[in-house]
This record gives sequence, structure tokens and C-alpha cells, in this order.
Amino acid sequence: MSTYVYGITRATGTRLPEGLTGIGEPPLPVRVVRRGPAAALVSDCPAGLRPRRRDLFAHQRVLSAAAERGPVLPLRFGAVSQDDAAVRAALAEHAELYREQLDAVTGRSEYNVKAMHREERVLRRVIEEHPEIRTLNEATRTGGRAAYAERLRLGRLVADALRGHEERDAREVVEALAPHAERHVAGPGGAGRVANLSFLVEKDRAEAFLTAVEVLSAASPQMDVRVTGPLPAYSFVRTEPAQAA
Repeated sequence: MSTYVYGITRATGTRLPEGLTGIGEPPLPVRVVRRGPAAALVSDCPAGLRPRRRDLFAHQRVLSAAAERGPVLPLRFGAVSQDDAAVRAALAEHAELYREQLDAVTGRSEYNVKAMHREERVLRRVIEEHPEIRTLNEATRTGGRAAYAERLRLGRLVADALRGHEERDAREVVEALAPHAERHVAGPGGAGRVANLSFLVEKDRAEAFLTAVEVLSAASPQMDVRVTGPLPAYSFVRTEPAQAA
């Protein structure tokens, strides 16, 4: 049977919660495979593995349990090795990379912050701040052929203004939160999304970071600001060799 790999951690001091299980139905027990200074969190891999909701949550649960007890390099769902021997070979081959990466995330967690515009509030602000938009908005309510061209112009002006507000608010998110984090990276964008950022935060600064998120949210009623974490440091580690295992 092939070996499913959840993540990489240190060979010494790695103790998982008793009875921890991972993917599969029934859930398969998680074990530690060691070689040199690094270790892999693994389980047997069931046949026909697919990204089912149950298994995605199980993958995350294993990594979260490991991260509570020490540094871990999380792998994305679906990392499968031929067997435990192949995992040990990869741990030996990339031991220095894993050591450096584990040092980089020790005592740190990832927090993901997403900010979305509240459409009605930001549109109200756009109308208030742009006299031409306000004038055109009032003029187009009467309808008619003349108003059609005005509506087109109004649409272009509103779209430009909204982009400006998105850029300004995105900078505001970074300026408010980056001082409380060691590093940050941008994630995929999306319609209406002002920011999608992951922050690497030292654990003794986590409270200050979360407070900064609350202050930002209170001061920016035009944005819906949401934070997820603490998480394993998905966005701040290199796991290509581990995936190749």
C-alpha cells in the first residue's frame, strides 16, 4: 500500500496526540516516519483517493494537531509516496532544506485575512466623494435617450472609482496588519475582493495581530474583514521536494 504524506516536522520531540487519525473511511491511523533530523507525518493511503470533504478536513486536522506541538511543513492534499522507504529517502535527500524551513516557521503561525467591500456602503461613499458621479446619478433617474449616454458615462466613472477604492483599501489592510507580522504574501484575488493576504505571525505577537484586525474592521465599515487562523504555515514554506516524494 502507498504512503500518504501530511507534512514534515522534526525527528526529535515529535509526539502526536494518541489515537490521531487521518484520511480514509474508516479513518486511518497517523504515524511518524523518521530519517535523520526530519520526520514525515504519514498514514496508509486508501485506494481511489479523491478530494472528498471528509478527507480534506482530516488532512487539515492532522496538520493542526501537529502544529500545536511544534513546527510543521504542511503539504497540500494529495501528496502520495510509493512507500515508507521512499519517504525516508526523500527525508535524507532534502534534510538541509527541511531543517532550514522548519527553523523559519518555528514559533510562528499563519493567519489568512480576506477583505470584501460591502457594496451598498462603498457605492454610497463613491457618490459622496465624487460630485460628477453624484450629478450624473441624479440626472439619469429621469430616463430617456439623452440619459442613456449619461448612464454609460456614469457606469465607467463608478467602475473607475471602485477600482480606486479597492486599491486604497487594499493598501490600508497591509499598512494596518503588516507591522504585526514577520512576512506577508498575497493570495488569489476574486470579484469584489479587496484583499486576500496570508501573514506569518510570531506566536507571542498573535494577540496584537488579532487586535489590529479588530481595529481595522471597526475603522473600515465599508469592508467585511475576516481572519482565519492560527494555521500551519502553508504560504511560507517550500515543499516541492516533499511533494515529489
